[in-house]
Amino acid sequence: MALLMEKGSKPTTDSEVSDLEGIAALKQSTAVELKEQGNQYVKMGKKHYSEAINCYTRAINQQALTDSETSLLYSNRSHVNLLLGNYRRAITDAEEAIKLCPSNVKAFYRAAKASLSLNLLSEAKYFAEKGLELDSSNVELEKLVRQISALKMEQDKQQAEINKALAVAKDLVSAFGDRGLKMGKAMYRELTGLKKPVLDKNKIMHWPVLFLYAEVMYSNFIEDFCEMDTFSMHLDMMYSESSPPLPWDTENNYTREEIELYYEVGSGVCLPETKVLQYLLEGTAGANIECEKEEKDTSEHGFSRGDAITKWVKVHETRKLLDVIQEPGFIISEIPVFYVVSKRSSFYEKFKAGKWRLP
Repeated sequence: MALLMEKGSKPTTDSEVSDLEGIAALKQSTAVELKEQGNQYVKMGKKHYSEAINCYTRAINQQALTDSETSLLYSNRSHVNLLLGNYRRAITDAEEAIKLCPSNVKAFYRAAKASLSLNLLSEAKYFAEKGLELDSSNVELEKLVRQISALKMEQDKQQAEINKALAVAKDLVSAFGDRGLKMGKAMYRELTGLKKPVLDKNKIMHWPVLFLYAEVMYSNFIEDFCEMDTFSMHLDMMYSESSPPLPWDTENNYTREEIELYYEVGSGVCLPETKVLQYLLEGTAGANIECEKEEKDTSEHGFSRGDAITKWVKVHETRKLLDVIQEPGFIISEIPVFYVVSKRSSFYEKFKAGKWRLP
């Protein structure tokens, strides 16, 4: 009997040949029947989809049908997985169907639909266009190709914007390193927003700079302070005759001749490059990029304001911005911050003595 034959052996008698032919016919009949049952379950609706998948799987396992017929089984199972939202499985089944029958248009369509659902636009475009090559008049495939192409164009545009934002941010990080600048955490973002430095075509950096009047915590914001500019250039403009008087300076203490600029040292934390890059990407198309994490943030160092006495360093107005922010104790709090005090004000001695702290 054929059932007692060893695996891989060939039939030697008419009886064994007859038995094998009968088994093959039975398996083929079973596979066809399971396929029809699966089709019926699909028509019965979502509650029966799992039963449909079971039928198609059992039919495939019979290994009794031709490649073309088995391709239809995989394609049908792909269809049900697609309806259930099992998109990865739907793609896998569709690919198996295509391997068995490269002219299975429905398999290409289902692979494209599942890929689209996973936002795998390149893959979706490939499957849809291949299917359309086989059936150029297929309306559903034509519609799908147009939909995917539009989404792909938008995705490519977004990716280009992300790449541009990332390149700009990396250029800035590199420029910080070349200049030996130390970047720290933001202190006054509520006053400045997400303002950031920019590099011009000559690779010269332009900074947004915050001037804070420590006595009253009033601020002046300079959006474009070239790193090669001196402080006197901007102070002359701020205190020119055409500039309106400071509304709170009723005693007229803050005049061009009486003001001095300072920056704080001995406090703040230097950030590692990854965190600086994240800051530079905020508010851009690359804001959601996950920057590679360093094994150890050895770049973070400094003192908290509770650990050290506040020390103020006077800025000589004839110096350039770059020269000042390159000083060893200068930590840029996202943007450079300088404090304005008046020699004529009673607040001046308190400030110089280190008795005033940032609120």
